[in-house]
Amino acid sequence: MFALTNGLAHRGQLTAEQEQFRRSNNDWFDANFTNPADIDPTVYDHELNPGATAWFKVSAQHLIERVDGYRQILTAHGIECVETRSPDPGRVIYEDDHQVVVVATPRPR
Repeated sequence: MFALTNGLAHRGQLTAEQEQFRRSNNDWFDANFTNPADIDPTVYDHELNPGATAWFKVSAQHLIERVDGYRQILTAHGIECVETRSPDPGRVIYEDDHQVVVVATPRPR
């Protein structure tokens, strides 16, 4: 959600209100949330960890609650967002108190 919203911003597609939300909430997340790439610069490397995706832990409600505004922005721009929960989202390549970053396990064909 963050990357998609930031992409809209970088293309100048957000309204002034949406941009204000994005900037203030991005600043809040930067101050209150660990960016896995700051700890391990390879975590989102496309060759080492193709398709790596961050998942909030259920216990991180204070973070999850702030995501709804990003979802509203994406929906307003025709980008569908669906909350997904999984007991096994994939191979964990990073973990902290609030999140995991995983590489999805290939599905059998």
